[in-house]
Amino acid sequence: MMTPVSKIMDADHLRRAVTRIAHEILEKNKGTADVCIVGIRNRGAVLAARIQEAVRRIEQVDLPVGILDITLYRDDLTMIASQPVVHETLIDFDITGRRLILVDDVLFTGRTIRAALDALIDFGRPANIQLAVLIDRGHRELPIRADYVGKNVPTSVDQDVKVVLRESDDQEDRVIVAQRA
Repeated sequence: MMTPVSKIMDADHLRRAVTRIAHEILEKNKGTADVCIVGIRNRGAVLAARIQEAVRRIEQVDLPVGILDITLYRDDLTMIASQPVVHETLIDFDITGRRLILVDDVLFTGRTIRAALDALIDFGRPANIQLAVLIDRGHRELPIRADYVGKNVPTSVDQDVKVVLRESDDQEDRVIVAQRA
C-alpha cells in the first residue's frame, strides 16, 4: 500500500523532459545515424516510443524502436512469482554496430538495467549502449548510471516512485513519490 506524498511531474513536465532527452540524444550522437531505441517493457517501451516521436518532430527521421522484456534475466525471478509472466520482446532490426538507446522509466538499484544489458547481448553487439531514464532516484546497488535523465529525484528507500502514463495506465501522465505504508 502506498500513500501519495507528492506529484513531482505532471503531463507538461513529462512531455518537456522527453523532448529534452530527445535533443540530448541527438546532440551526443551528432544526429540519428546508426541510432536505435529499445524500451524496457512496459513504461520504458512507452517512453521509447515518445522519444522516437520527439526525434521525428525534430529531425523528420524515424528511428527504429524496439521493446525488450527482461523477465527471464532478472536476478530476483524466484522472488517475484512462482510462474512469472513473460511477454514478447519485439526488436525487428539488427542492433549490431548500432548506437542503442536503452529506455526505462525509473532508475533505482540498477538491477533492471543489468538484466536488460544481459538480454540485449542475446540480440547482437551494439557499438555502444546509452541509458535514458525519466527518473533517477538514486540508491544504486550496481555501478550503473544514466546518460540521459528527465529528472533526478532524491528519495528514501521506504518511498516508491510511480510513473503513470496514459498508454499503459489509462490515466493522465504524472510522476508521484509515495511513502510505503
